[in-house]
Amino acid sequence: MAAPPATRSTLRLSEVARHVVMPEGIKTTGWWQIRDTCADFGIDFDGWQDGLGQLVFGRRADGKYAATVGGVVLSIPRQVGKTFFVGATMVAFSMLFPGSRILWTAHRTRTATNTFQSLQGMVRRNRVWPHVRAVRTANGEQEIRFKNGSVIMFGAREQGFGRGFDEVDVEVFDEAQILTIKALEDMVAATNQAKHEHGALLFFMGTPPRPTDPGEMFTAKRAKAVSGESTDMVYVECSADEDANPDDPASWESANPSYPDRTPHESMQRMRENLPDEASWRREALGIWDKSFTEDALVSFDSWQARAVAEPPAEGIKSFGIKFSPDGASVAVAGALLEPDKNVHIELVGAYSGSMANGTRQLIEWLSERWRDCASIVVDGPSHSGAFINALHDAGVNKRVLIVPTWPQVATANAMFLDAVTTGSMTHLAHEGQELLDESVLGATKKMHGDKGAWSWIGVDDDSDPLLVGAASLALYGARTSKRRPKGSAAKPKVVVM
Repeated sequence: MAAPPATRSTLRLSEVARHVVMPEGIKTTGWWQIRDTCADFGIDFDGWQDGLGQLVFGRRADGKYAATVGGVVLSIPRQVGKTFFVGATMVAFSMLFPGSRILWTAHRTRTATNTFQSLQGMVRRNRVWPHVRAVRTANGEQEIRFKNGSVIMFGAREQGFGRGFDEVDVEVFDEAQILTIKALEDMVAATNQAKHEHGALLFFMGTPPRPTDPGEMFTAKRAKAVSGESTDMVYVECSADEDANPDDPASWESANPSYPDRTPHESMQRMRENLPDEASWRREALGIWDKSFTEDALVSFDSWQARAVAEPPAEGIKSFGIKFSPDGASVAVAGALLEPDKNVHIELVGAYSGSMANGTRQLIEWLSERWRDCASIVVDGPSHSGAFINALHDAGVNKRVLIVPTWPQVATANAMFLDAVTTGSMTHLAHEGQELLDESVLGATKKMHGDKGAWSWIGVDDDSDPLLVGAASLALYGARTSKRRPKGSAAKPKVVVM
């Protein structure tokens, strides 16, 4: 008799994952105890999860977990079941090893609370609940305590949860794509005195980070794993092909081993409806990493974040930078404030249509009301700025304020901006509405011109828009080089918005 056709639930880990990297020296595994305990309270695993469990709890000849140093890193899209898998194993772990201490952290309070609620439902199963001593639901003290002394504690890193603990056996870093180096340093030390006989375990699970996320740690772990340099890490990545059609169910199936058996088609459709941005959908639903994390952007997240301020400076002299796209279809505007100590503060004004009928006319009117209070307006866009500058003249903007930079001056502006970030002689606004500038800066790199060191900004991939960082560079250039000092320029500025 012919064997029945395989379903998605029977596929092996190697058949559903793009990358499976295992630590060296695994001789045995503690997975079977975990799996059997989960089966006792009514949870069975798919084939790929079974393979993952064998790696996660794989042990070397000395009995220690093979991943106790490098950790378990899971780059897996939404709606696949990674939280369910890790949550179920942590409940079984708590029951099998009395006195276990487990910290479950997420970046956001809402995510930590949702996971806590999910695990509450799991431990209230008939065969688990008799082992539970108490469930605490107060914010900041969400935890599940077992009668054998084990405890699972939940909290958000944005609220400072995780610092100051010790003798922790397992740490789960949910939303690991938003995990700062500082938070990691604060929390990993908690496992130094782990009591678990097989060593501590660290889980890092998330989706590919956005350009504006503090994703250096998650990215570095991925890079080390896929390069073959790792010997003590479990790394599993589920993702679609880089050039996958985002709306093709075949792409969904290649990224999501639970689709369509456990994640129905309508669930994916619902998520697509609520994630209309293609870049977000590729990262969060298809698990595709941005090229910006495989090519080097000039400005790192940490460097850019270190220059962020909550409020603009109290005084300074304004300048504006205006950059047209090569095709003239778009224009970006940034503002700069030269402070008395010669530092420069940068803010995004906006990005608009480059046509006179739409955003450009509005921008001309806006500048015509403000030029008297600024030192300079720097406009770049060789084949598209002429009509714009003439319109500014017609609107009454004094020619002395306007700067049309030469190509060497544009290259100088770019270099000045990068130097200001590197040396810390500039700030930018950490404020709602400034995210587009963040993304532009963090997704930009150099395009060299000639052999004299001149360069322009270019996006590291098709999703990156260097237009905004270009405008910011021009604004900073105008602030640093203009000799004009308008009357009343030292007054406290307002946030630069249209």
